[in-house]
Amino acid sequence: MLDPWFEATMLAIEAQQVIGLRLIKLARGGTNAHSEAQRMVSEKLSAGFDAAQTLMAGGTPAEVIDRCRKVVAANAERLSQG
Repeated sequence: MLDPWFEATMLAIEAQQVIGLRLIKLARGGTNAHSEAQRMVSEKLSAGFDAAQTLMAGGTPAEVIDRCRKVVAANAERLSQG
């Protein structure tokens, strides 16, 4: 892993892309938008619990950031496809 500040900055940039893709999907409305909104909320809760668990188990913030970047990348890929 590179510099944690760089990794955190990259996470912020990558997350911004996902936010944009999600806003487009939400703006279209319909059942897909409803499902995406529910998914978004559940992912946020899950990410918070995962981060807390990692840190309480002795993990590092860098590990949390790395995991978040993987989830964000998967979301970007999924949202770009449709």
